[in-house]
Formats: sequence, structure tokens, C-alpha cells
Amino acid sequence: MGCERRFTTFEQVERPRLFVVKRDGAREEFYREKILAGMVTACRKRPVAHDVLREIAERIERDLFDEFEPEVTSQQVGDRVMEALLELDQVAFVRFASVYQDFESASDFRSVVDSVRKITKKIPIIASGNPS
Repeated sequence: MGCERRFTTFEQVERPRLFVVKRDGAREEFYREKILAGMVTACRKRPVAHDVLREIAERIERDLFDEFEPEVTSQQVGDRVMEALLELDQVAFVRFASVYQDFESASDFRSVVDSVRKITKKIPIIASGNPS
């Protein structure tokens, strides 16, 4: 008399793994959710839809897997996030940069804000509504 149970196996395509090499040399597996969480924190109370952040995180993940398998540095990951945030929301960019670049003083903030201003030169808005 057998166990009379049916067993099956399902095969899945094994996804390649990507490891992030930290500044101290430690390695950990890449997780898109960490990127998303960092961007959500940076965009808190900003007019940025969560779906947009999810799409950005997915795009960054795809690009990293295409370019850096099997290892990528944490700096390369952070740089990609900063590039995306700079295009998306300048305040979120500065918030993320302050944590990612480990700001220690107000002059660190000023330096980043000044660089954002240079990158995103805008036409001045005339407050009076009467352009001369």
C-alpha cells in the first residue's frame, strides 16, 4: 500500500543574482525594494505618484542587471537613483543625496543645492505678471 499522494514539480527559470558591494567591502544581494523604499522616503509629502517610483526602481534594476551582473557597487546604484530623482523632483533629490552622501553640515546641503541650480537653469518667473 503506497502513500496515495500525488507529487509534482514545477520548474522556473532561475533569475540571475546581482550583488551590491558596499563601501566597506561587504556584499549583499540586490533588492529593488530597498531602492523603492529610499525613493519613497525622499519623496514623502512631494507630488510624486508611488507608481512612478515603482517604475523607476524597476528600470534601474533592469539596467543594473544588464550592465553589471554579477556585482555592482553601492555607489553605482546610488548614482542611478540620484539621476532619476534629479529629473523627477529636486527636493527629493536633495533629501536622498543628504543620506546617500552622508552630509555632515549645512555647507554640504548648499553645495548640492547650488549644483542642482546649475544643472536645471530655469527662466526666472516674473512675479508681477507684467513682463517688461
